[in-house]
Amino acid sequence: MLRWSDNSVPLGYHPIPVTSLKGAPGPTVLILGGTHGDEFEGPAAIMRLAARLQPAEINGQVILIPALNAPAVSASARVSPLDGQNLNRAFPGDADGGPTAMLAHYVETELLPKADAVIDLHSGGKASFFEPCALATQTHDPALTAANMALARAFGLPLIWALGPHNDSRSVNGAAARAGVPMIATELGGGGGVDPGITDLAEAGLLRCLRHLGVLAGGPPDVVETRCVEIADPLHSVYAPADGLFDRFCQAGMDVAARDLAGHLHFPHEPERPPLEIPFPAAGHVLAHGTRGMVRRGDMLALVTQIVTQ
Repeated sequence: MLRWSDNSVPLGYHPIPVTSLKGAPGPTVLILGGTHGDEFEGPAAIMRLAARLQPAEINGQVILIPALNAPAVSASARVSPLDGQNLNRAFPGDADGGPTAMLAHYVETELLPKADAVIDLHSGGKASFFEPCALATQTHDPALTAANMALARAFGLPLIWALGPHNDSRSVNGAAARAGVPMIATELGGGGGVDPGITDLAEAGLLRCLRHLGVLAGGPPDVVETRCVEIADPLHSVYAPADGLFDRFCQAGMDVAARDLAGHLHFPHEPERPPLEIPFPAAGHVLAHGTRGMVRRGDMLALVTQIVTQ
């Protein structure tokens, strides 16, 4: 429970739902969804998993939290309506801070130390769509990096996003790296709804990871051929240079060359003004695209990564 006194709950608490399944001795796996409240494929997959897993078939413990940022999930909002803060930019948190800081602190100090592995399911939310991928943090500990990459490969998606120096240390990934716990995140489409095909992939990925970790019987999952991308330079991505209507030519999953057109920016309120061509500044792989039609200056239009060898 999240104790926070406000106008909606002045003397009570905001509930955070948790399902804990424990069987024979084995590892503890923490599976999170709803860290951002407008990302729903992950929470749907976690709810499916909670319904199908039985303690008798588990070696260890599986802790399932489908709506970690429950107030944001209830509001279908990226950030918490209690304080306007982004939970995945709040770690390590503060036990005496606001509601988002308290929640981050609890995860970092109470949940992560109990876990042998962590999976945090994300998607693009209302504002963007990601090519489905697993995210593995590259740390200063080679053994931990290898464990992260092995878990990412076990999830079974054909694309892995390696999080390097441009990753934000205020995320769950950053907290897990500090705790020395193997961890992956995901990006699973987006758009603010639940895509059935992508949710199927998420459910299958969770089951594959539980087999990989020895929590479920069946042995290691089949090897899936993967390729790996990373953000080599944030300036390779495309951002809106002005307010307008973005006529998108690209989509997540495309490989592009420098100067290819990402789209045109139209100005509906100034019909005499010609459209502005928006080129890609560098060659790369489009990992995500924005989903908004009308955009504001600074909005992300296309997230561009580079293919790397792992």
